[in-house]
Amino acid sequence: MARDDIRGRLAALIDASGHSYGALSRMLRRNDAYLQQYVKRGTPRVLAEADRRLLAAFFRIDEAELGGPSAAAPSVPIRRLEIEASAGPGALAEEDRAGGAAHFDPRLLAQLGVRASDAAEIRARGDSMAPLIEDGDLMLVDERDRRVRDQPAVFVIRLDGALLVKRVARDGAMLRITSDNPAAAEIAAQPPGAVEVIGRVVWLSRALR
Repeated sequence: MARDDIRGRLAALIDASGHSYGALSRMLRRNDAYLQQYVKRGTPRVLAEADRRLLAAFFRIDEAELGGPSAAAPSVPIRRLEIEASAGPGALAEEDRAGGAAHFDPRLLAQLGVRASDAAEIRARGDSMAPLIEDGDLMLVDERDRRVRDQPAVFVIRLDGALLVKRVARDGAMLRITSDNPAAAEIAAQPPGAVEVIGRVVWLSRALR
């Protein structure tokens, strides 16, 4: 596919998504102007392989539409859970209920450093983690990564029987649990024994609205 066609296709995808060029550039861990410069100024001349792959996964398109190779590797199944991690008041979930399988590109999993056997897909509900995580987003959770450190990371946790998605960090002998949305209710610091860490959120998928 010609480079101008690739830029045009990406511009159409971004416009239809409702997301800004800056927000998608930050998703790629690039500066805010990265994608706008690529689309409108032709700099860089080609997308980096890792950026192209993440964008294709985000928009759920074949990587070939952005100038990469057509997806040849078979997808791998990831356990899908019929529970919802609340990014709001808290949803009770007494047990993990399997809901079939989601399918992921093995190259994406390798890039994220996640093994299929240790991953699960869970839907988020509520807006307490907005704008990072919106209501209805599908989250890929690495159940092998449960270590809470001093720097906050986004985890799915179980607290008082409720399944939550929050930022969690160590704060001395306690765990600090916070939301991204400043309007969300605060959660008191908890002793580690009161919090079951399910896994770290490593990737998000959402429908284009």
